[in-house]
Amino acid sequence: MIVIPSIDLRGGRVVRLKQGDYARQLNYDVDPLATARAFAAAGATWLHVVDLDGAKEGRPTQTDLIRQLTQIAGLSVQVGGGIREKTHVDLLLQSGVGRVVIGTKAMEDWSWFQALVHDPPYGGKIVLALDAKDGKVAIRGWTQTSSRLAVDVAKEVADWPLAAILYTDIAKDGMLLGPNYEQTRAIAEAGRVPVIASGGVAKIDHLRRLARLSIWAAIVGRSLYEGAIDLSEAIRAAS
Repeated sequence: MIVIPSIDLRGGRVVRLKQGDYARQLNYDVDPLATARAFAAAGATWLHVVDLDGAKEGRPTQTDLIRQLTQIAGLSVQVGGGIREKTHVDLLLQSGVGRVVIGTKAMEDWSWFQALVHDPPYGGKIVLALDAKDGKVAIRGWTQTSSRLAVDVAKEVADWPLAAILYTDIAKDGMLLGPNYEQTRAIAEAGRVPVIASGGVAKIDHLRRLARLSIWAAIVGRSLYEGAIDLSEAIRAAS
C-alpha cells in the first residue's frame, strides 16, 4: 500500500474541512508548492489535490496552481473538485494531471460517466470518488446525500477500466479518529478496481491496519500538517 499526501486548496491556501463542512475549516500557514516539494522529498510518489472552490462552483478554479504542482519532480498528481464536464477533464489532463477524480457528476449522470471511463483516451485516468455518509454516497461538496449505497456502486464498476475508486467516509474525514475499516474492506472486496482509502488516518497504526485490507493506497491529510504522522515513516510502514 502506498501513502498519498493530500493538499486541499481554497483560495490558493492549504486548508482542511472537518467532515466536509465549509464552516469548519482549518487553515494551515504553509505554501502549497513548498509543501508538495517536501512531500516528494519525503518519498511520496503521488499527490492528491482537492479544489474546494471548484467543488462548490462546479468547475475547476485553481488550474494555474495545479499546473505548477504537476511540475514538481517525482510527483504524479490526481485532482478532484468541481469536475462536471468532459472539457474540465481535458483541461486538467492538459495541465499535467495524471488522474482526474469525479464524484458528483458520476452520480448525477451515470451514463455520461460510463461513456467517459470507457472512452479509450481516458482509460486508466479516471478515479471514481465514492464519498459516503452512513454508507450512502454524498454529492455536491458533501452537501447532499444520494440514495445509492457506496458498496453497490463499487460492485457495478467492478470490471470498468477505472484508475481507482477513492472511498472517503465523511464522518471520519478531518477528524483524526481512525478510518472506517469495515466499509473500506467492503469496497475493496467489491471488485478488481484498486481502492484508495481516505478519512480519519491519525497515526501509523491506522495505516498498518489499512494495509491489511489489500487496498492500493491511503490518503493522509490533516495528520501530516499537525505533526501526528511523519510522512517518511508512514511510507515505510505502509510498504
